[in-house]
Amino acid sequence: MEITKDSIIGDVLDKHPETAELFFSIGMHCLGCPASRGESIADACTVHGADADALIEALNKAIG
Repeated sequence: MEITKDSIIGDVLDKHPETAELFFSIGMHCLGCPASRGESIADACTVHGADADALIEALNKAIG
């Protein structure tokens, strides 16, 4: 599974729960909220003022 900006946060967390720390590290502390689990990474980064490209790179590196 390659993670992209269009990937849904809940899908990423279901397959790779170890990535939660990366979301937390940029201020996404709402991962348990049903609404956030259905958001794309791009949408969540926009809301949180985070760099989506940097997060995508870190996520893909983390999952190998």
